[in-house]
Amino acid sequence: MTHTSVQPKSLVRAASFAELQEKGQLLVRLQQQTIALFYNNDRIYAIDNRCPHMGFPLHGSVCKDGIVTCPWHYARFDLASGGTFDSWADDVRSFPVQIENGEIWIDIAPQVDAKTHQQQRLLDGLEQGISLVIAKSTIALLDLAVKPTQPFQVGLAFGTRYHKAGWDTGLTMLTCMMNIMPYLDESDRPRALYQGLSAVARDSASAPPHFRVHPLPTANLDFATLKAWFRQFIEQRDNEAAERCLMTAVRSGISRTQIASMLFAAATDHRYLDVGHVLDFINKALEALDAIDWQEPEPVLASLVAPLANATRMEESSSWRYPVDLVAILLTAFEQLPTALESGRSQRGQWIQPPELLSVLLGDDAQAIADSLLNALHSGCTEVQLAQIVAYAAALRVARFNTNNDHGDWNSAHHPFTFAHAVHQGIRRVPTVELLRGVFDAAMSVYLNRFLNVPPARLPQPKDTVTDPESLLSSLPELLDRQQQVNETGRLVAQYLYSGGQPERLMAMLAKLMLRENRDFHVIQSVEAAFRLYTQLAEPYEGVPVLVATARYLAAHAPTMRSQEQTYLMAYRLHRGDRLFEDDQ
Repeated sequence: MTHTSVQPKSLVRAASFAELQEKGQLLVRLQQQTIALFYNNDRIYAIDNRCPHMGFPLHGSVCKDGIVTCPWHYARFDLASGGTFDSWADDVRSFPVQIENGEIWIDIAPQVDAKTHQQQRLLDGLEQGISLVIAKSTIALLDLAVKPTQPFQVGLAFGTRYHKAGWDTGLTMLTCMMNIMPYLDESDRPRALYQGLSAVARDSASAPPHFRVHPLPTANLDFATLKAWFRQFIEQRDNEAAERCLMTAVRSGISRTQIASMLFAAATDHRYLDVGHVLDFINKALEALDAIDWQEPEPVLASLVAPLANATRMEESSSWRYPVDLVAILLTAFEQLPTALESGRSQRGQWIQPPELLSVLLGDDAQAIADSLLNALHSGCTEVQLAQIVAYAAALRVARFNTNNDHGDWNSAHHPFTFAHAVHQGIRRVPTVELLRGVFDAAMSVYLNRFLNVPPARLPQPKDTVTDPESLLSSLPELLDRQQQVNETGRLVAQYLYSGGQPERLMAMLAKLMLRENRDFHVIQSVEAAFRLYTQLAEPYEGVPVLVATARYLAAHAPTMRSQEQTYLMAYRLHRGDRLFEDDQ
């Protein structure tokens, strides 16, 4: 029996010692807390009746040698401390007990710091790859008023330390989830973090730690030298040397903008690396660092070197060489970039987008596309404006995707959009001439996918309105419960916006519907890119096709098994204290 010194107000009478001694187990409810009492080997124990794994009642479980075993999944717990012998189950809460005049009194005061415990459990979930543990800890931490950036930073540090081949899809999904946090209903924020953190755990499963290369033992190297060396080593696919250059740059105090310039320059020295993923990963890593104010940037930046050095270079692929040599067209255009920028500098702020520019970008003449981009720069178009126009054209490819295409072709349309989006966000950060090459690469990737719009799917028009747009929004979840509702979903989204519906409510709903599906890297990328592009466009109606595009893409990949949502809902109900398997007697 446990004897503790406690404040009287935290003690609550539970039962008579004689009754527990006679029955061996008792179930009591104290202040909305259901507690299982056990008498074993002349000791009294009190623990939460709910198994912390999935809520099965522990009352009635086999108790032997101070260990109780849950009969459902056979999780084992030390009765004295509540500690589990099975990490997937979590510790069960135990309560100090004492005997006074034949009565059992229980101390219901908290015995551990909740934030510290949940932070450790989040790390346990990442290390063991247990989605339920990640969900429970994430829900609990946000409920304890912990800022989302804290669990995000835990996942970021874990994913960049334990990775197979550097920054990959899991860390990108986690960063996408942080980026869309402002668009979400408050109840969906822990759900988004859970999905991102679970993706990181999956990517890091069984991966060895990455041991970073030390910086060079000198602080006298200038930025231009380090940048040139870095690009040279990436060109040679020399991971170790490139990483050492990057770590030296970080330690020598080179600015965040200059670090971004190094990375983006190397990423655009070759065409459309790994169908755009590499540049997107760089952009997401920089956004992840922004979210945590660039605390401990070395592991995040080091994780980018391997994907960058080992990437497939699209100038080596036949589609970029035949029947039209797109690489030759691009290299000629790149030679003209400095002149075009200088020519247009005096006209900046006066440029108006020609009405035919989008048609050219979506057309079938690669040389005309390159020329139109150069002409725009000559006329005063800024790097950011040009990048946004190409990202918009890429979104239109998805919005007009013909559903008679093969289902796998959705990704052929998707990749140019997320790549163009990454270039757009990157060039907002650092508008260098090197990164400007990525705008032209994105335009050519859009050109290569022109067949996906033959014939183009019809875009709903502003005249297609209804008097009650909210009724449309409420019918969207049911629509995405059925397969092959791509065109219907696109029409609904456009009608909602053209009828005066609130874009914020629509984006929150689309995000909610994305989160209820099983994790899909490309869907998450698409939603995040569309939301951010939409909010950066000047005219609301101009952005309608962007949200139509992501809604159609989501509909094409729904519904799924939704097993992740089931795990999340279980975690949420456990956190809320629902009696999932207890009688209400």
